[in-house]
Amino acid sequence: MKQNKPYRLIISGGGTGGHIFPAIAIANEFRQRHPDAQILFVGAQGKMEMARVPEAGYKIIGLWISGIQRKLTWKNLLFPFKLVFSYLRAVTILQRFKPHAVIGTGGYASGPIMMAATRLGYATVIQEQNSFAGLANKQVASRVKKVCVAYEGMENYFPKEKIVLTGNPVRKDLLEIDSKRNKALNHFGFDANKKTLLIIGGSLGARTINKSILKNIEKLQETEVQIIWQTGKTYYASCKEALSKYDLRRVRLHDFLKEMDMAYAAADVVISRSGALAVSELCIAGKATILVPSPNVAEDHQTKNAMALVNKDAAVLVKDIEAMNSLVDTALTVLFDEVRCQRLQTNIKALARPGATSDIVNQIEELIK
Repeated sequence: MKQNKPYRLIISGGGTGGHIFPAIAIANEFRQRHPDAQILFVGAQGKMEMARVPEAGYKIIGLWISGIQRKLTWKNLLFPFKLVFSYLRAVTILQRFKPHAVIGTGGYASGPIMMAATRLGYATVIQEQNSFAGLANKQVASRVKKVCVAYEGMENYFPKEKIVLTGNPVRKDLLEIDSKRNKALNHFGFDANKKTLLIIGGSLGARTINKSILKNIEKLQETEVQIIWQTGKTYYASCKEALSKYDLRRVRLHDFLKEMDMAYAAADVVISRSGALAVSELCIAGKATILVPSPNVAEDHQTKNAMALVNKDAAVLVKDIEAMNSLVDTALTVLFDEVRCQRLQTNIKALARPGATSDIVNQIEELIK
């Protein structure tokens, strides 16, 4: 369905930062190459993409869609109705916007729009961040034109002839953090002579990581470590209240970090979950990293993501069940071991795929030019 310029793209992905930020990175790269391009996002009503996408400068339309709850609940009864309603809404959006291509990065809203786009004959690309394919992407894989993946061996989920190994798209500002350290320390009001620990539990936060830090906050303060801490919106108020009795001059508490380049640039060591996007960003950032895989994910894929780094001496793994007792001690050991820090930084940097976003946009351009 090739038409004249300016190009029009629909991009859909959301629910978590792992789906949203790759989508925004793709949009930014495409717009840099085609400044007059019209780009429309499609998300899920009430989810974080409805705020994050406009902040990035793009228009977004929300569908009435959500996932199936794992526990028994009356909300699951609404799912078939939401799916049909969202599919019909997606058809209307496509017919009105008439995109040259439709790109899906996974998440609730990605399913209806990609199903509609493939059935109506639009050029389609999906991008899968994980080593274990998400439901929305698996549903449409046989009908899309291209499948961009971050891991080898994805033939188990997608048609081999459609797979392109690109890596995960990351925000462009992370590619140049080495030159931003002094600026970043000033941004957070930190001392360049003290160690800085960045704590991120994913865009929605991580309960175990937050509880582990709270339990050991006095130990961290005794070492005079500077802390940048993204709690997630759900946990922000409780963490702030729990910290109220402590000296917080060296703690920067955030529900969500918008300027991740500044956070990575300031950090000496990072504590993080091991979602696919987080791992890709950490490789680009090249920071010594402690990974705490979430146990609440399909096929335990976060542990697989983490082990891909651990096996190359590019990260340290702390199990979720052990984090309360060992996470902070492990982080401090790494933080004050200069030789180990440098080795972890070198090894994780070697695994980066800085050209991933460009490679994905190349695939999109092949379909529409």
